[in-house]
Amino acid sequence: MSVTAAKGFKAAGVAARISRLGLDLAVVAGDGACVGAGMFTTNRVQAAPVVVSKEHLELAEPRAVVINSGNANAATGAQGLADARATAESAAHLLGLPAEEVLVLSTGVIGVPLPVERVLAGLEQAVAKLSPVGGADAAKAILTTDTCTKEAAVHAEGFSVGGMAKGSGMIHPNLATMLAVVTTDYPLEPGEPADFLRPAVEESFNSISVDGECSTNDAVVLVSSAKGSRDDDAAFADALHAVCAELARQIVADGEGATLVAEISVRGAASDDEAKAVARRVATSPLVKTALFGKDANWGRVLAAAGSAPHNGGYAHLDAALVTLSYNGTKVLDRGAPSGVEPDVDGAGCAIDLDLGLGSGHAQYLTTDLSYDYVRINAEYRS
Repeated sequence: MSVTAAKGFKAAGVAARISRLGLDLAVVAGDGACVGAGMFTTNRVQAAPVVVSKEHLELAEPRAVVINSGNANAATGAQGLADARATAESAAHLLGLPAEEVLVLSTGVIGVPLPVERVLAGLEQAVAKLSPVGGADAAKAILTTDTCTKEAAVHAEGFSVGGMAKGSGMIHPNLATMLAVVTTDYPLEPGEPADFLRPAVEESFNSISVDGECSTNDAVVLVSSAKGSRDDDAAFADALHAVCAELARQIVADGEGATLVAEISVRGAASDDEAKAVARRVATSPLVKTALFGKDANWGRVLAAAGSAPHNGGYAHLDAALVTLSYNGTKVLDRGAPSGVEPDVDGAGCAIDLDLGLGSGHAQYLTTDLSYDYVRINAEYRS
């Protein structure tokens, strides 16, 4: 019941025949007035649902979210925009809401017209099935190449936060081919959801990479029903961060063709921004990722990637004579000098720690290896 873990939310997932994968249309709706916010892809090519949802958030507070898999409704021109708006209008009519209180999210193949008639017919089924226990079906309905659902929830004193996400490939900030809907009953005022969501996303969904590809459809939505109690904003921020971080970790763990999850930790950078630039560069390096797939540290690739991390039109500061590098706690480079020790990287996880020895900046990134199966999945994928 993750996305319906908070009081005041119902969800459903149905098979609308948008894809060949079974359940492919989800609805999450609040029982009453809600407030919320969204963050979206920074890709200049933005899907129709992203455009429409951003417009709606400018006009009203969100109370319902419609998500379809199997079709991205991206690069579909004016008809794609009309179809996204028709989806929101139909859901609004069925729920008794203004259209601008409905957000629409899509995921799937780019450049194919949305089968809007199937979406609208599926909406009638989904709204009729809305239930406080419908979160599991909703989480299934938003998947594409995912091999499992991604759900998380935190129950705290007086409030809950729950969420669902999808994502397996085309994962890279900002954000990734990922969709996430997070709900809470923690009372928030209009405008506040964005203030809480932004830092949580920056440290979770914007700190992961599977393949370095930034999608056209990325979205993270936070909606509050305000049916809980407001006693501790810091506790809510921690709970929201925990849910986002867990969903992000599940996305990376389910990366297309992935055989391991690597956690890149950078400290001692000149600033936090530079630490993140270095972590991102290492996490997205094909040479690092293929070495990990081969269960070979080949740590010179990490050092080379770190030294070429783009930042503010140049490169992040790095002095090779100060760098210390460890794999799974085994130091392979100590202030620029190789230790002569070969680390064991033959497991399902790998911790790569870089200390740049320059300052107090720090950052973390999650990534995967890059395998043969990643190529096969993306060569074959048609929803």
